[in-house]
Amino acid sequence: MLEIRNLSKIYPNGTHALDNFSIDIKSGEILAIIGGSGCGKSTLLRLLSGLEQPTRGESRLDGRLLLKPDAQMNIVFQEPRLLPWLSVEDNIGFGLRHLRVEDRRERIQAVLEAIGLAGYGRRWVKELSGGQAQRVALARGLVTQPDVLLLDEPFSALDAMTRTELQDHLLDLWTQRQITMLLVTHDIEEAALLADRIVVMRPWPGRILDEVQMTLPRPRDRTSANVSDLKRHLSGLLAHSMSKSENPHQYYTKRY
Repeated sequence: MLEIRNLSKIYPNGTHALDNFSIDIKSGEILAIIGGSGCGKSTLLRLLSGLEQPTRGESRLDGRLLLKPDAQMNIVFQEPRLLPWLSVEDNIGFGLRHLRVEDRRERIQAVLEAIGLAGYGRRWVKELSGGQAQRVALARGLVTQPDVLLLDEPFSALDAMTRTELQDHLLDLWTQRQITMLLVTHDIEEAALLADRIVVMRPWPGRILDEVQMTLPRPRDRTSANVSDLKRHLSGLLAHSMSKSENPHQYYTKRY
């Protein structure tokens, strides 16, 4: 379990990015976080990954206090951030240098097959499409076999067809591995299709406004009435999150 308690971040310039963020994320759960700019979504992931230190609060993974980058937690960013001077397989295996060559190669090939890029290991980054490059970034996040995968809008820079394809592929990977995922996204439909639970945040500083618990089985039909109803509800919450009102009672936490 990932436990987050009163996590807050105030930057040296005075920007209050995140305020008293607290939540428990169960093992194997997909939690989506949505909200407008200034909600502290990316800051939250950077705090959890150890790329930033909190001003207050703490996070624990299976009871272990997280104070720095942890081997059991990886992050995938919006841009692939691949190293162009390395091949696909060397990009994926960059964090596996402690393994024997045979073990490293076996793990790389397994994850390439899992993401649908078997046979691409020797290719250079410049030979990849945007969707393929993001698959490699996802493979790099998975190859160390982490307990938690942090996803910072990983598909937002892709075209709609590629984004849909990779959303489905991510769900397939989750089905195979049951890895805990924390997904930050601006895409309401993406959250509705993938998540077990959706947290809606409000900005300035970033804090939780509301939460939606999902009970719809996966895979979910993008065109179904239930998904359409959920998207309308989330749109209303997002509109409220950007208002000055602190009272969310016109909305209410629902189960779908």
